[in-house]
Amino acid sequence: MSDDDAPAIDAPVIDEWGRPEPPLAAGEAATLIGFLEFQRATFAHKCRVDSVGMRATVGASTMTLGGLVNHLSCVEDHWFGHMLQGHDWAEPWRSVDWAADPDWEWHVAASESPDEIHLRWTATVEVSRAMLDEAIAERGFDTMSRSPGSNGAPLSLRWILVHMIEEYARHNGHADLLREVVDGETGE
Repeated sequence: MSDDDAPAIDAPVIDEWGRPEPPLAAGEAATLIGFLEFQRATFAHKCRVDSVGMRATVGASTMTLGGLVNHLSCVEDHWFGHMLQGHDWAEPWRSVDWAADPDWEWHVAASESPDEIHLRWTATVEVSRAMLDEAIAERGFDTMSRSPGSNGAPLSLRWILVHMIEEYARHNGHADLLREVVDGETGE
């Protein structure tokens, strides 16, 4: 990792919603990680609702905030644990019969408490952060995934980070619509 890619050492600016602002003038790694952390914090803010709010839907969609939180827990484990580091799936994902219910993470949310769902996501994000730090420390920012992508070739750490930023940004839009149904809150 070059010096300009080193994470910013200054404390991040925290906005009024508790989100760390991405650095304004940092290297590639600090900028990408900063934007991922900003998207994660935006998601956490939007999903702070009670059990009724976690199960609310909008329109014809069956998507819920609880399902989104579970989905992003699964996505974190997939991209940082399985793809980047080559680990087996973590629980509960490893024990799921995905053939019987390919949308299990979305469906199970209806039977789980908000605390249970948020704790799983928070723990998974912490593990993802550690695996990301490990990959950067051991193999630098040019790290390639240990598991191949859908085309059979490894993916760059840059690709994984940009994909995760996109994944959170897309689902933050979904969370924004669901949150508006729950309590009228929109935007940040």
